[in-house]
Amino acid sequence: MTELLSHTRLLTSWPDFSRNIRQFLEELGLADLGLECDHVALRVNTTAVADALRDEFCSKGTIISNNIINGRPILIIELNTPLRLGNLNIDCIELPYPSNKHYPVEGWEHIELVLPCQATSCDTLAQILIEKVPHLAHIIENSTDIKVKLSSPSGEHERLANPTIAFKKGNICIKLHPYGIKQVINSEVQSPMK
Repeated sequence: MTELLSHTRLLTSWPDFSRNIRQFLEELGLADLGLECDHVALRVNTTAVADALRDEFCSKGTIISNNIINGRPILIIELNTPLRLGNLNIDCIELPYPSNKHYPVEGWEHIELVLPCQATSCDTLAQILIEKVPHLAHIIENSTDIKVKLSSPSGEHERLANPTIAFKKGNICIKLHPYGIKQVINSEVQSPMK
């Protein structure tokens, strides 16, 4: 029987996740850019676990977005007290409900950083990032053991292009995009352009 992923287990796994992410930030050359970490994301395999975590996190914050992205619900929960990751404060948690993919490890999976710019495509975002951290060109070309994915996920009501570059190593991932999650959520409630 699979052990239910509890809020307590998540909190006890936070130091290891935090250490691994900070090491990965250093390896990528992103640690000293002063980027905002707008949210951290979990991965779970069952709706029951997602529901339990939603209830736990809602006792410590508020759902600010419940959107369908790539065919499944994804919640953004703003915490009353931010999580600390080194010198970063993270005040939002992304809780995707499960899809058909099974994750070998449930729990903390990635952080998302904001690289403020006007990029509307992944290629432009990659060029801007490489200007700031030139050695990432080699990694983005997929010439290393770090997996790179360029994508432009969007919710059904989003009006803000937010291309994303994801760097993945083992069970952790760091994503970069031009706009913070709250800006993207605010774009959903703006009236349509005429």
